[in-house]
Amino acid sequence: MKTNQIGANAGIVWRTLSAKHDKMTFGGLLIVTGLNPIDLATAIGWLAREDKVHFTEEGGKEYVSVYQECYY
Repeated sequence: MKTNQIGANAGIVWRTLSAKHDKMTFGGLLIVTGLNPIDLATAIGWLAREDKVHFTEEGGKEYVSVYQECYY
């Protein structure tokens, strides 16, 4: 897998999460984005490294959401 493909997949994930304005599970992202598990995991890793996503756990499920920066 090439770095530019990981970056493109990260863009797909970021736009998906940003458009939903909500958190999603890994399984939900698999369905909505159409990416395979490896591509999705590397894309989320890319976004995590850039502090673009936030991880939470609720009810025993892990969620990913877009990290919203606020500057006052």
